[in-house]
Amino acid sequence: MTAPQITPPITPPITDDLLWPDYATPDDLAAIEAVPLRDRGLPESTYALLARAATLWPDRVAVSVLPDADHWQQPARRTYAQLLADVHRYANLLRELGVRRTDAVALMAPNCAELITATLAAQLAGIAAPLNGSLSTAHLAELLRHSGARVLVAAGAELAPDTWATAQELIAGGTLDTVLVMRPTVTATRPHPLPSRPGVTITYLDEAARRAERSRFRGAAPGSSDLAALFHTGGTTGAPKLAAHTHAMEVADAWMLAAYAGFTAESTVFAGLPLFHVNALVVTLLMPLFKGQHVVWAGPLGYRDPALLGRFWTLVEHYRIASMSAVPTVYAALTRHPVDADISSLRLPVVGASPLPPAVRDGFRAHTRVALAEGYGLTEATCASVRAFPDAPRPGSVGQRLPYQRMKAVRADGSWADLPPGAPGVLAISGPAVFPGYVVGRDENGYVLSSQGKLVDGWLDTGDLARVDAEGFVYLSGRAKDLIIRGGHNIDPAVVEDALLAHPQVAAAAAVGRPDAHSGEVPVAYVTLTEGGTVGADELRAWAAERIGEPAAAPKTVTVLDAMPVTAIGKPYKLPLRADATRRAVLDALGATSPRAVVETRIEDGSAVATVHLPSDAEAAAVETALGRFAITWELA
Repeated sequence: MTAPQITPPITPPITDDLLWPDYATPDDLAAIEAVPLRDRGLPESTYALLARAATLWPDRVAVSVLPDADHWQQPARRTYAQLLADVHRYANLLRELGVRRTDAVALMAPNCAELITATLAAQLAGIAAPLNGSLSTAHLAELLRHSGARVLVAAGAELAPDTWATAQELIAGGTLDTVLVMRPTVTATRPHPLPSRPGVTITYLDEAARRAERSRFRGAAPGSSDLAALFHTGGTTGAPKLAAHTHAMEVADAWMLAAYAGFTAESTVFAGLPLFHVNALVVTLLMPLFKGQHVVWAGPLGYRDPALLGRFWTLVEHYRIASMSAVPTVYAALTRHPVDADISSLRLPVVGASPLPPAVRDGFRAHTRVALAEGYGLTEATCASVRAFPDAPRPGSVGQRLPYQRMKAVRADGSWADLPPGAPGVLAISGPAVFPGYVVGRDENGYVLSSQGKLVDGWLDTGDLARVDAEGFVYLSGRAKDLIIRGGHNIDPAVVEDALLAHPQVAAAAAVGRPDAHSGEVPVAYVTLTEGGTVGADELRAWAAERIGEPAAAPKTVTVLDAMPVTAIGKPYKLPLRADATRRAVLDALGATSPRAVVETRIEDGSAVATVHLPSDAEAAAVETALGRFAITWELA
């Protein structure tokens, strides 16, 4: 391939001695941190990181983007020089549209070749604000308003009809000036005509950027302290929160992962998570730039495409995939497909975003002879904070803290008192990956940020329960907000889940608190079964009770589901289960006073709210008395 002529914005002054310390085992951490991070000369921004890669490896293939699972052998390929040229084009187009350093550019689309380029371009010209298009239109409109974005880069009807329909609703909301439309990764058809809206420019992204300068960015490059991205957190309910990322945060976190000796230039990376998630951005977009790795991107459905999972082992062999990042449900699904190819290249499958059930860990290793490497992180700490070492396992641990990230456990009672190594508490993190805050407004200098209580003297309250040993290994035990509090006694839902997952017919398990008139909450569990599983709910309840040493923690009920609710990236989603547990508790309480009542539940700001629809002959006073015994929010309709 012939590289386009590009004027490099930087010449890489970084020596390998400083950039790549010895980092192969947990014992290397102290020596790495003996050199201050500032002395390692990391690139100034995500743009400088890309420009460095294009300077060092202009003709090396940077990305191969699959159109879809059926066309896995016909990807769209871009070298590092071509990728940089495309980023220049898109960023210069955004600049022509008025985007400046403190302006957000919203991006809403499934993964495709144009989205990869547009995300990097948005961070160069302004601030990227990725959106999960599966959220409600009202929620997305609020996120747009919160970010102040006037430009939306969105999937068109050919790429994602549902997303395009949502985009048109957002256009009708009147907050957007420009909509740049993306097409499928590989298409030979003529583009669909685009609608016209008064006061809004709607045009195809790549066509609009065709004449834009590709050799350089015409504006000032971002600095390390400038904002690079705004990521929304909190799933699908409650007030939107936009966590701010600086360029320094994203570059540092990507380097901490890339520094591991197991990641080499020859290690092809597979990317299947959506780019609105920090894992896709940091682990599979930015991290590979450090060593010039080749990244193979899945089609628009990513890991949610059954056809992709069905031929995944063939892809591993064809592209010599060495590393991938996914959630436990993906690895569980892959164990249901026979290994019918040479997968000897696969050395580092990383799992995170939710706890790894032992059955999934053991099942994947037995199926593939490859060990999963756990990781841990959260959006407010950029992405990754902990990583495991496949050759140095620590049973029960999700791994060791990454270089330059500090971790400790503090008391869960809100006193924020430090706990000694090995003592359980709420996990706290400090260091260069911790965010500056959430967006709470704008002024003449840009966004106004606030930690909203998440930061205490520079330490991030993760909300996760854990213990940290003297070597920096982290042992998670659940979410503080997921604790089931029965009569003032804290019950870790993981105790219930682990007992149920030990049953050979249980594929997934989740325990939540069900409102109780006497104890406040009692534990209940929801499970899905392995293929062909026939075990019943009562048998599972007895199974768990026998294996939980604490009688109060034994689940009062077990409900078998066809499918466990998950988020868009496959992470277990407990809020619908908590809503269902509340609905069942209210129905049971009203059984004597109003057996024909209809109960609906919803989640507001993390809490269940019950709406009770009474028949005309119901005694409202009796119903109110029954509901008043529960510590829940309810209303009569």
